[in-house]
Amino acid sequence: MGSADAQAPGSPDKGIKLPGSKNAKVTEVYQRALPGIPGKSIKGVMVEYGPGGYSPSHTHAKSAIIYATVIEGAVRSQVNEGPEVTYQTGQNWTEMPGDHHRVSANASETQPAKIHAVFVVDDVDTELTVPDKK
Repeated sequence: MGSADAQAPGSPDKGIKLPGSKNAKVTEVYQRALPGIPGKSIKGVMVEYGPGGYSPSHTHAKSAIIYATVIEGAVRSQVNEGPEVTYQTGQNWTEMPGDHHRVSANASETQPAKIHAVFVVDDVDTELTVPDKK
C-alpha cells in the first residue's frame, strides 16, 4: 500500500457509543476521497452489538448513501415505515439520503452481531449518525 491508500482514522479500541444506545460500539475503519468526484468521500463504519445491544432510532448525514452488510450474527432493522427485517450474516440493505433508521439492534440476547456499513457522503458531513431528538 502506498501513501495514497486510505487511512483508518481509529482502531477497533477507539469506537464511540451513541447516546441512547445499549451494548453498541461504532468505529470508523476506512475513509478516502472519491477520485473524480470533488467533495465526496467513501467511509467504512463497523457497528458492533453485544448480546441484546441496539442503537437509538436515528438518521444519517443528509448526503449519505449507505450500503450495510451483516458480517456476524443477525441484526433487526427497520428503515422509514417499512417492515422490521432480521438480516443474517452476509445479507445487506441500502439506506438513501433522508431515510429514518427506526430500528437497529442485535437480534440475539446471547450472541454478538456486527455490521459493516459503507457510506458515500459529502466531505462537509462529518457527523454520520444523528440520534433522534427526544
